[in-house]
Amino acid sequence: MIPRFERIPFIRHGFGDSSWGESDLRHFAAGQGLKPIFLNQVHSDIVHFIDEAPRRRLRGDAAVTNRPGLLLVVRTADCLPVLLVDEKKRVVAAVHCGWKGIARRILEKVVRGMEERHGADPAAILAAFGPCIGRKCYEVGEDVRAAFKKSGFPDSLFSPASGRVGTSLLDLRSAGRLQLQRLGVPAGHIFSVDICTHCDARYPSFRRDKDACGRMLSFIGLTLPSK
Repeated sequence: MIPRFERIPFIRHGFGDSSWGESDLRHFAAGQGLKPIFLNQVHSDIVHFIDEAPRRRLRGDAAVTNRPGLLLVVRTADCLPVLLVDEKKRVVAAVHCGWKGIARRILEKVVRGMEERHGADPAAILAAFGPCIGRKCYEVGEDVRAAFKKSGFPDSLFSPASGRVGTSLLDLRSAGRLQLQRLGVPAGHIFSVDICTHCDARYPSFRRDKDACGRMLSFIGLTLPSK
């Protein structure tokens, strides 16, 4: 939980760990009167603006809503989960940020969509970063470095790796932070759970455990008005 987010009475949010699965999330959501919205995540820059619960899982990696009663969920296992909220406009978003999504500017598409569709102000948006793979553990190839350079990211996000030739270490968390700040989200509005999923066995890590790792669930939603 992010303390700043907990002070907003009309949202529910959180970051799970390996011990907290889909059945736990559904139980939590039911107790809050919320309907979970899962995505068929594909490491894309596809963003869905949701006005009502879809009948099937939508293909994409981010969801935005201003509709109370919906709980937006993303699943990760080393990638960066990002939760966003504009308190005044009462709009929230959940974003799955792998390197491909960030390089394709998925956070930019989300923030611009919140702004254009719901009147959100980037300067008022709050962001929460969940646990993800840390910069000392995220070894990537030259293709990743080239993709980030093409998208205008500084080379300072990368540092030398001690592994194979032609690899670097990527600071995924700083990349997400930089993308939001360039959009006008203040640095003081970005909150982070600084846990490396690769190092901390409590969290799923594809780099560490491959297909057996499971997924971490991150969620945010607007509560229904009290009757």
